[in-house]
Amino acid sequence: MKNPIADKVASIKPSGIRKFFDIVTEMKDAISLGVGEPDFETPWHIREEGIYSLEKGRTFYTSNSGLKELKVEICRYLARRFDVEYDPDKEVFVTVGGSEAIDAAMRAMLNPGDEVIIPQPSYVSYEPCAILADGKPVIIPLKEENDFRLMPEELLAAVTDRTKILVLPFPNNPTGAVMTAEDLAAIAKICVEKDIYVISDEIYTELTYRGTPATIAACPGMKERTILINGFSKAYAMTGWRLGYACGPEEIIRQMVKIHQFAIMCAPTTSQYAAVEALRNGDDDVRMMRESYDMRRRYLLNAFKEMGLPCFTPYGAFYVFPSIKKFGMSSDEFATRFLREEKVAVVPGTAFGESGEGFVRISYAYSLDRLKEAMGRMKDFIGKLPVQEGSESC
Repeated sequence: MKNPIADKVASIKPSGIRKFFDIVTEMKDAISLGVGEPDFETPWHIREEGIYSLEKGRTFYTSNSGLKELKVEICRYLARRFDVEYDPDKEVFVTVGGSEAIDAAMRAMLNPGDEVIIPQPSYVSYEPCAILADGKPVIIPLKEENDFRLMPEELLAAVTDRTKILVLPFPNNPTGAVMTAEDLAAIAKICVEKDIYVISDEIYTELTYRGTPATIAACPGMKERTILINGFSKAYAMTGWRLGYACGPEEIIRQMVKIHQFAIMCAPTTSQYAAVEALRNGDDDVRMMRESYDMRRRYLLNAFKEMGLPCFTPYGAFYVFPSIKKFGMSSDEFATRFLREEKVAVVPGTAFGESGEGFVRISYAYSLDRLKEAMGRMKDFIGKLPVQEGSESC
C-alpha cells in the first residue's frame, strides 16, 4: 500500500504540552500546572448572553467573516485600547480561536520557501503552521539576559531576501515576557525597512501587569503590514467558546476568509453573541481576573526566591519560566521526575523550542491554594536534588 501520510505532517512532533497533561489526568492526587486555561468560569453576564441567543433561536450560520455586530465591537475595542482604527467590513475576521487565525494567515501569505522568523521559546503552533503552509521557519532563540524580548540586532541577523513574515509572540507564552511600545518601535522600523509582514499574536495582551499594553500595529507604517490576532479565551475565561479574530490589510483578510470559508464556514454563532457582551461590558471582569493573576504571579516569584530557584520577572500572560539549569538535568527529565516523585505536572521548556532547554513552564491560572500545595511539593523535590558546582541562585 502507498504511504497514506504526508511527509510534512509526519515530520511534525506532537505538542509537548499535552504529553504531561494526559499523564496527570490518570494520576490520583496529582496537581497540574501545565495547561494555560483560566480557572475562572466565564462571567455570568457573558454566559447569559450565550444562553439568550439560544433561547431566541439564533442557531444559524453567520457570515463567513463573522457577525457584523461583533466585528464593530472588536473595532471599538482596538480603537479605545490602542488607538488603531479598522474597517469592520473589510479588515476584521472572526475565527475559531486565535490558533485558526495563525494558521489562516500563514496559508494566505506564504509561498513555498518563504521564510517565517519565529522567536522562541514561544507558542507551539507557529512552527508547525509555517511548515504546513510550505514556509521555512527561521528560529531566533530569545535570551534570558534580555528578559526574553526580541532584540533589533537579533531580528536583523535573521533577515534574508526570502524573509516574508515575523511572528511577534508577546505577551509571551511560555516566558511571560512583554515588549514595550519602545521595544516594538525598534522592531517596526526594521520591518518597514526590510519589507517584512508581522503576525502579532496578542491573545494575552489584557494580562499585562506593568505599564500600558502596546501593539506593533500602532507603529508608523505597520498597520498595513500587520495581522493583529487576539481572542476571548484568556482575558474573558472563554477557552471552550473557541473564538478569536484577526485584523489586518483588506487584501490579506480577504484571502484568510476564503480559507476559512472552505475549511470552517463560520465561527460558532452562540460564541459570537456572547463575545459581543464580553467586549461591551466585560472590562471589570478582565480587571478582576488580572488582579488575581498578578497576586499569584507575585506569590510564585517570592516562593522561587525563597527556594533559591532563579526566575526572571514576567510581566504578561499567566506563566512563569524558572531556570532549572543548576540541577544539571534536562527540562524533560526535571518535569518527568517532578511528576513521578511529587505528582505535580509542569511543562518542559523544550516544548516551546530548543532554546527553552534549562527551563520549565508553570502556569498560575490555578487557585492560590493549589499553587501553595504545588510549591510545597516543589520545595521538597528540589531539596533532594544535587546542585552543580559553580551554579548560582537568585
